[in-house]
Amino acid sequence: MEKKLLLLGLLRRQEMHGYQLNEFIDNNLALCTDLKKPTAYYLLDKMSAEGLIRAETEQEGNRPPRRVYRLTEAGEAAFQALLRENLSAYAHVNFPGDIGLAFLDGLTPGEALPLLLEQRQKAQVRLAEIQTVPVHGGSLQLVFSHQAHHLQAELAWLDEIIQILQSKNE
Repeated sequence: MEKKLLLLGLLRRQEMHGYQLNEFIDNNLALCTDLKKPTAYYLLDKMSAEGLIRAETEQEGNRPPRRVYRLTEAGEAAFQALLRENLSAYAHVNFPGDIGLAFLDGLTPGEALPLLLEQRQKAQVRLAEIQTVPVHGGSLQLVFSHQAHHLQAELAWLDEIIQILQSKNE
């Protein structure tokens, strides 16, 4: 649902060809979506067949022809429905690292501590990446703020666990 919503939302702001869409996602949203180019093109073709977007081939000078995608009225209605569904939904998040935490007692505190410190460093790097994203206008900034808040909470939680392990290791 969110990938379709993303594409419809971007096309709602302006018509674009596939390369522009993918370039915008790669340059501006790669930290918060894993939409890959083949999936984007698949969804664009599917939404075109559903009448949610219109794809027209355009030619500029000597460049190869390219498909420009535009939102249709049906696409606007679908965008509005998906937006409301997405905003009202609660998505339960599973953290794959929690499986390792379930068995943390299988290691000594001295063995576990460097591993959690490494995890903390990686989370800190991710937070720094998000904090260097240029400020975007409007609600797009909320995406990065949400990511940053989650990472800050994760770092605080890791600090608590690391402190517990350090006290056991002394």
